[in-house]
Amino acid sequence: MINVALLSRWHVHADDYARNASDNPNLSIKLVWDEEPERGEKWAAELGVPFEADLEAVLSNPAIDAIIISTPTNLHKDIIISAANHKKHIFTEKVLAFSVEDCQEVYDAVEANNVHLMLSLPRLTENYYIYAQEALDSGKLGKLTTIRCRLAHDGALGKEGERTGWLPERFYNEEQTGGGALIDLGAHPIYLTNRLAGKAVSVQAQLQETKGLGVDDNATVLVEYESGALGIIEAGFVSFGSPFQLELFGTKGSLLIEDGSVRIQSKELEGGWHTPENLSSLPMPMQQWTEAIINGTSPSITKEDAINLTLINVAAARSHREGKRVELKDLASVK
Repeated sequence: MINVALLSRWHVHADDYARNASDNPNLSIKLVWDEEPERGEKWAAELGVPFEADLEAVLSNPAIDAIIISTPTNLHKDIIISAANHKKHIFTEKVLAFSVEDCQEVYDAVEANNVHLMLSLPRLTENYYIYAQEALDSGKLGKLTTIRCRLAHDGALGKEGERTGWLPERFYNEEQTGGGALIDLGAHPIYLTNRLAGKAVSVQAQLQETKGLGVDDNATVLVEYESGALGIIEAGFVSFGSPFQLELFGTKGSLLIEDGSVRIQSKELEGGWHTPENLSSLPMPMQQWTEAIINGTSPSITKEDAINLTLINVAAARSHREGKRVELKDLASVK
């Protein structure tokens, strides 16, 4: 049994991770810590476990094997490095850190202490991603020319007269979050397109503040890949009813995914559009993390996925700030 401590209920996915851990027969929640003690005490009471106000006491506790982090993003680096130095395994909400250099420091500590770090990038385990990767790899789409991925919701749209919608006010705190819609929701389109399109070489971005909340709430990023393909990444907090969309266009075919519905048209397949059946998926990130700790297996979500997610975010922020295209060779890369 892996004894875990939950660190912070700051992120909207914190309760999901607590549920995932409770449902996993190999994980046992033993402690809660929160940078806001009142919130943490309430959460601990709901879960029926002790609250510990001292983070160092949690990380140095020999009874704790692993931690699950849902803190503000600006706390990730220091907490993860400290946890690794205390020989704790780490599961964390995306993004890993605000710079490639910080990500590398995190992995240096993780690798030096031989602990397992998992970044929650769940859409890399979904059946539509697995099929899209297979369609590319098998040649059904030919040479990829364009990839587009959109993920947006109405979290910043409140009722008339309200400043924000259902997304917590803290999600617009740039110091804690490092940004808005792109770094949070846009993470999913970024890591999906990174995987499917290959190495990116340049980024041009526009990050809008339509609600004036201090961070972007509507963003579009144009990515050029080494292969010559173009990528369009879209994310926002100000779109009502917007479906998740992942589209791949190539010289031999097109693949359209919308809210889990998959259809493909290819020169390799007769008869127009096809809806593939019996799609397969991979274990979710927390399950992969648990298996890595217990059995030493290699997760499908990798260090490169984590660092390249931050790399695209850094480039997009710089592109928007400077009003120009950013060449990724000018930024730090994965070691």
